[in-house]
Amino acid sequence: MLEDRDYMREPEYGPRVSFTVALLIVNAIIFGVQWLTSHNPSGAEIQSTYFALSLPGLMHGYVWQLLTFQFMHASIWHLLFNSLAIFFFGRPVEMALGARRFLTLYFSSGIVGGLVQMLFAVVFHEYGPVVGASAGAAGLIAAFALMNWTEQITLILYFVPVTMRGRTLLWVVIGLAILGMMAPYSSVANAAHLGGILSGVFYVHFIVQGRLHWPQFHLPARQAPPRVFAARRVGKKSAWGSGAIPPDEDLSPDEYLQKEVDPILDKISARGIQSLTQREREILEKARSRMNKR
Repeated sequence: MLEDRDYMREPEYGPRVSFTVALLIVNAIIFGVQWLTSHNPSGAEIQSTYFALSLPGLMHGYVWQLLTFQFMHASIWHLLFNSLAIFFFGRPVEMALGARRFLTLYFSSGIVGGLVQMLFAVVFHEYGPVVGASAGAAGLIAAFALMNWTEQITLILYFVPVTMRGRTLLWVVIGLAILGMMAPYSSVANAAHLGGILSGVFYVHFIVQGRLHWPQFHLPARQAPPRVFAARRVGKKSAWGSGAIPPDEDLSPDEYLQKEVDPILDKISARGIQSLTQREREILEKARSRMNKR
């Protein structure tokens, strides 16, 4: 039945836990612990040896470093910039994906980013410890860009508003990560950023959206053809051609469901029910009424 589908149920309102905010709070608390214990030489050594991500640590079997390094930061500014990225991109991604998928995306991006950074360390013999939530934040940015591929996005960069599409944002962050990897003597874990970006793209495109082909990243992006029901109808004729287009009232409930509602379901699956327009919500309500009359 139509009313049994998740996207036709009434949204739940009321207080709920924001895992985006929870991550920010935990990161701030752990940074405070870092700061307090770093004044002791043995405390700083324990942080670097057991909790920051490093190739020697992984070789000793400290696999938990792939998780713990994501909560540590080198300075208050490091924490601040990562927190801003998590806050602004994490909130809409969490609303679209839900808590479970949001956390899976965030931590898997951090883990993959850490592994890519370690591979980079092997190739270029850079064995210093790595800390920071930037790989997970990069995954959130990539997910946000992919879910808003053709939408206009306004970002504040150094207090200057910059408007770009989601696809442009993705290319920008990929380019910055690659350029950073090529820069000599860089103290930024740009390989971890790239790994987080690729993980975010993979998770949203293949796991969330369930697509089996690689995203089409060519520029300019191919525009989707106009939907048939968007044509202006004049009687039984379409204003865009001579073919007859049956009005909605002539369709059976099953045909109406397939033609009008299923594309909206795909959008909800990819971006969440909050992404629906007022017209799309009216279509869902109309479909619910039709099914109740059966």
